[in-house]
Amino acid sequence: MSLGPLGIVLAYLLLALGVGLLAYRVGGNDAEDFYLASRTLGTLVLLFTTFATLLSAFTFFGGPNLAYAAGPEWILVMGVMDGVLFALLWYVIGYRQWLIGRAREYVTLGEMLGDRFASPALRGLVAGVSLLWLFPYVMLQQMGAGEAIRGLTAGAVPYWGGAALITVFMIVYVMLAGLRGVAWTDTLQGLFMLSVLWIAVVWIVGDLGGVGAATRGMVAANPDFAALGGGLYSPQFIISSAVTIAFGVTMFPQINQRFFVAKSATVLKRSFALWPVLVLLLFVPAFMLGAWAAGLPIEVPEGANVLSVLLAEYTPGWFAALVVAGAMAAMMSSSDSMLLSGSSYFTRDLYRPFVSPEASDRREAWIARVGVAIFATLAFVASLSRPGTLIQVGDTAFSGFALLAPPVIVALYWEATTRDGMLVGVGVPQALYLAHVLVPSTPVEVGGTTVALLARSYAGWDVALAFMLLGGALTVGVSLVSSQAVDEDATAFAVGGD
Repeated sequence: MSLGPLGIVLAYLLLALGVGLLAYRVGGNDAEDFYLASRTLGTLVLLFTTFATLLSAFTFFGGPNLAYAAGPEWILVMGVMDGVLFALLWYVIGYRQWLIGRAREYVTLGEMLGDRFASPALRGLVAGVSLLWLFPYVMLQQMGAGEAIRGLTAGAVPYWGGAALITVFMIVYVMLAGLRGVAWTDTLQGLFMLSVLWIAVVWIVGDLGGVGAATRGMVAANPDFAALGGGLYSPQFIISSAVTIAFGVTMFPQINQRFFVAKSATVLKRSFALWPVLVLLLFVPAFMLGAWAAGLPIEVPEGANVLSVLLAEYTPGWFAALVVAGAMAAMMSSSDSMLLSGSSYFTRDLYRPFVSPEASDRREAWIARVGVAIFATLAFVASLSRPGTLIQVGDTAFSGFALLAPPVIVALYWEATTRDGMLVGVGVPQALYLAHVLVPSTPVEVGGTTVALLARSYAGWDVALAFMLLGGALTVGVSLVSSQAVDEDATAFAVGGD
């Protein structure tokens, strides 16, 4: 490929920008409209903005590469287990949050928890933890964009150029559009990406002689791909990943805030009921293309994206450019929402309570727009160092967010939860997990057996699972022994704000 197909991507970006400008003209200038589209989203838009927000570089580029290396069993992890698990968590956490947010007009998770426990420290802690793990995931989208455009143009546009293009577009787009524009373009992006992905499956499978022939070639090349756990990863790792990803997704700022924006309870319930269907419609074609590629006579250079190689081999250049445009749509629909949510966490939970409590809604909205530019620029600079693969970066962020879920569930359903219980339940697991992420694993001898201290997994199980259990236990335990009284406000919060 050359610079020609890049025009398709640029045309798509301009179309999305046009939708954003339209949203800017019809939306309001206050903070609630900028962050939450004035809580007016219907079923179709809510479902697709949540769906498209998760169609990130981790899914679109990391996913097929993972299936290429480890087999199609990852459809069970990402498509079935996480599709169903997240739908359940959407009800358990999301519906309760929607009830409370509707009654008290909350915008962020930190604002909700800080108000419940009358604790600016808890509000700031939740916001700080969320921004900490959001940063590498925004960076992941920029890394994916850089790799995608470099592959699309056969190196004519370097990695940094692709990452810079998506960064500049995101800044301009989010500053103009707010959540209303993001939600509208998410719907467009989700439909577009699903369409081109399924067309790619039909096209490539047709060239290969059908699904049966493609599958037989995959099994002949790697018989382990026919058995669960027969790839590169153990069942323990697969289950750990499914759990941490599902719980982590519910705490992602850009997803968690969507629990506040439904127009009605009916809209919210329809959306999480349809969620598993949409997830399967995405992950089955994306992961099967990666798995089938393992049995094809193609060369995938180290660090390259298998989907790009597959498309270049079996489809015309213009169609490959369309699919990459779909991938760019996936990354944009994640990145714009991340930047918007990150700015709301910064302005709502850090700037307003600690810097300028008397700031007007209009001023807060403009501070949020400046925050978008700063956050995106810092993430772009960090992405140039290529700190790991897309899978590694995404997995670290998922686990960090997953640790927030147990204390939040306890707070939503147990009226005796206390401020101290929440501070300890959130802070201690995060500190321990950060130590495991930042400090190299150290092998020591214990009773003649070598044990790795501060490893990311033990006996195949992700260490984040243990820290999730610890967070829930600490929240309950410290709440039981602390002396903080539970007032009527907290009781109303715990039962759903009704």
